[in-house]
Amino acid sequence: MQRAQRVSAALPGARARPRLLGLSRRQWRTTLVAYLFMLPALVLLAVFTFYPVGFGTVLSLFAYNLRTLLGMEPARFVGLEHFRALRTDRFFWIALANTLQYVLVVPVLQFASILLAVAVNRRLRGITWFRAAYYIPVITSMVVVGLLWRWLYEQDGIINYALLSLGVIARPVSWLGNPNLALYAVMFVTLWKGLGYYMVIYLAGLQAVSPEYEEAAMLDGAGRWQIFRHVTLPLLRPSILVASTISTIAALKVFEEVYVMTGGGPIFRTFTMFFYIFDVGFQKFDFGYAAALAVVLAAGIMALSAVNFAVFRRGGYEYY
Repeated sequence: MQRAQRVSAALPGARARPRLLGLSRRQWRTTLVAYLFMLPALVLLAVFTFYPVGFGTVLSLFAYNLRTLLGMEPARFVGLEHFRALRTDRFFWIALANTLQYVLVVPVLQFASILLAVAVNRRLRGITWFRAAYYIPVITSMVVVGLLWRWLYEQDGIINYALLSLGVIARPVSWLGNPNLALYAVMFVTLWKGLGYYMVIYLAGLQAVSPEYEEAAMLDGAGRWQIFRHVTLPLLRPSILVASTISTIAALKVFEEVYVMTGGGPIFRTFTMFFYIFDVGFQKFDFGYAAALAVVLAAGIMALSAVNFAVFRRGGYEYY
């Protein structure tokens, strides 16, 4: 019996198990305080994120419209009928194609933000004001930004006037009225507005990088581009993961720019998934079908987020 006790006490983890099960009073107090601090955020997540996601998923399995909402008829269970209807929904495929094309703004935006962060990561007089100037569009309302750029994109707007004066174009261009240009014009507004936000994320990542890495690379004879490619970018991978994931989600959920600037036109060229969900849910009041569209969009967001994590999960100082 005593020998068995000695053997069990010698096993690895035999002493760790009681410590996990029985925390000291100080450890319990620390854990409780930590959860109390997290409680408001957890409540907000539960009310505004987890509950809507669960309710929307259940709602996608029912025929639920305005008459159901007003109590004029009961909700009817239809199972996967809404998802089967997506296969023949022409507007769904148009919205999906436009949304996937919109995601192309993400790598351009991230690369431009990294270059801008490298440019402002210097100790120069007035550099703080320069950084603040790039952040002003971030805190500006999207409605204001959309109206401003819609005015700039007019055929008699400043952009056409400047290009005509420089001789770049022969006649005014209908930036938002041309089906081949409208989506890219809206994408540029997204890029312009988000540049300062992601610049701050990358600037924080750059300032956390020890200058010893760059100095060692310079002593080995590396040029600026080699240092940027082989030292700076690998160390920025944690920041790239955060920024690219946020940017991808924002691109898949783009709505305000489209609603203010084009209204989904011309000829559905800027008709995105989120805009289609809004149209089905709040214009046609087919809440069940809109919920099914939202479930598909959520699945796409999770899939692309998983791709971001798979590509950029290794990085930072652990890269070396």
